[in-house]
Amino acid sequence: MKIAIGCDHIVTDVKDKLKEALIQNGHQILDVGTYDFVRTHYPIFGQKIAEAVVHKKCDFGIAICGTGVGISNSAQKIKGARVALIRDLSAAKIARKQYNANIIAFGGRITGLGIMEEAVDIFINQKFTGDQKLVDFLDGIVKENKEVSFAKELADWEKGKYHD
Repeated sequence: MKIAIGCDHIVTDVKDKLKEALIQNGHQILDVGTYDFVRTHYPIFGQKIAEAVVHKKCDFGIAICGTGVGISNSAQKIKGARVALIRDLSAAKIARKQYNANIIAFGGRITGLGIMEEAVDIFINQKFTGDQKLVDFLDGIVKENKEVSFAKELADWEKGKYHD
């Protein structure tokens, strides 16, 4: 299985541990970043994960930020991305089984690594048996994707223009 994984700067260590566990379980990983703890913007990485999944570069995606809310929302904006913010194992199963979610998101500061590992395993192994018409309806909610680039924001970041 090929899985895209990404995070913001707050949970890079969590992403790296989850990535290593997935590699040990035989999965191929596309790590879209971030790779350190330097402050960054989660929408960049939510978009990268979603695009990798939607454009079939990966089978599934994993998005992680502090609460999971921000990065899951940003990934969800890409047409064809069906993102489930997961806090427990039942939700991971239902997200795939009933809604054919293709990206799983976590709050790395509020969900333990053990739960994340087990939830990902459940998620990627669960077959979709839900209503395809419902999935098509959900996919149709996002009408059009504008080409989004964070090049300007990244350049401004490098120049120190953002401040907390």
